[in-house]
Amino acid sequence: MDNERNMKLMQIAMSHLPEAKAFLENKGIELGMEDIQPMMQLLMNVMNDAYKLGKEENK
Repeated sequence: MDNERNMKLMQIAMSHLPEAKAFLENKGIELGMEDIQPMMQLLMNVMNDAYKLGKEENK
């Protein structure tokens, strides 16, 4: 993955982290620091796949 795009995706994921954390906590699921990294990686994988799909569709 392109480092610049990776940083942009990380910024997007981080901007939505408080909302995701609040959603999970409202469901009774605590999100600890050890859980954040895998969740962020999952979000970045989804965004990267969406980016690739959009890129392919625009060809």
